[in-house]
Amino acid sequence: MINHVDQQARRSCPPEVPEVAFRAPPGSEAVDHLPPTPTLHPGLVAILDRLTVAAPTNIGFPAAVDIDYRPLAPFLRYMINNVGSPAEDTTYPAHAKDLERDVLAWFATLFRAPAGWTGYMTSGGTEGTMSGLLHARTAYPRATIYASSSCHYSVPKICGLLGMPMVQIPAGPRGHLDCEILRREAARRRGQPAIVVATIGTTMTEAVDDVPRVHAALNAAGIRQRWIHADAALAGIPLALTGRHDFDLAPGGADSLSISGHKWWGTPIPCGVTLTRRPQHRPGQRVDYIGSRDTTITGSRAGLAALMLWHAITRHDPAGHRLRVDRARDAANYARRSLAVVGWECWRNPDALTVMLRPLPKPLRPRWPLPIEQGWSHLICMPGTGREQIDSLVKELGGCG
Repeated sequence: MINHVDQQARRSCPPEVPEVAFRAPPGSEAVDHLPPTPTLHPGLVAILDRLTVAAPTNIGFPAAVDIDYRPLAPFLRYMINNVGSPAEDTTYPAHAKDLERDVLAWFATLFRAPAGWTGYMTSGGTEGTMSGLLHARTAYPRATIYASSSCHYSVPKICGLLGMPMVQIPAGPRGHLDCEILRREAARRRGQPAIVVATIGTTMTEAVDDVPRVHAALNAAGIRQRWIHADAALAGIPLALTGRHDFDLAPGGADSLSISGHKWWGTPIPCGVTLTRRPQHRPGQRVDYIGSRDTTITGSRAGLAALMLWHAITRHDPAGHRLRVDRARDAANYARRSLAVVGWECWRNPDALTVMLRPLPKPLRPRWPLPIEQGWSHLICMPGTGREQIDSLVKELGGCG
């Protein structure tokens, strides 16, 4: 876990970073002079063919496709392990903790984390939420956890692993947590601290729970001891990049927050970031073997993921990052309009990249694998999704009519 106090002398990633000329490590040959790639096993060729065929119609799950990670190929020769706390280097020399620290500082700035923030790179949104709730349990061991019925499927599992009671709050028709029901449920447990998981972009509808209203509901219920975790895996980054901050780590927002790297940035390795604005209650024991404190859940962590996130966030200046958001939202709005033109029932939450639509006719489902839940399906216009993909889907829908 990195602590902001230890990092004040460090810079965050600058708003403009020149293109990086990736080179082979000293003592090794350049990529162009490496031995020819051996022939792939037929089983691997089959998987590659499957991925290639699926790519043009794979718009039902969130993964950006506009960032090229092939320049990082030279690093695949090494087992890069960011084991232990990102705040300090380890005895193991093949790490990328310096870049991880830059990545964390960039996200801490984006989400307005105050001095004293802590965090680390995770294996994904689930570990990020678990880390936030572990902090919350340390602060309030007798607390009850509240989350909406539209929360990520991992939240009940995490509550079980942490041995904490969970109260599920019904979500509204578009997926938002019902704060009036939250108030009533919290009032019934007025003597217990409350931990609330606010989902910033639900899995199915991309609904964004209203953190200020969550605080107001807890105030009305007479709950003073509280912890808000913002599960911002999907929508947190594009919302913050375009000026929405009511869920972030500034006063009046969340106490901890987690995001996914493989969604908005499309990293080939699942990864994420978790941050909390409160200092660690338990700093982690010193492990002589690795030369670092043990402050993370998983111990060994993918250093390659830190390289990928650093690569992604340094591709653009702030205006370029916002342009990615604008283009993705434009594509979502185009998809909604196009579906409406052919009479296919659809809708979209404000600023969402997700377009809800009635399930596709069965003949189209193998080619367009869109998830289905409670009579609705969705497509997600992540960065890199083009109008030609929407046009192709709409054309095939018209042909089924």
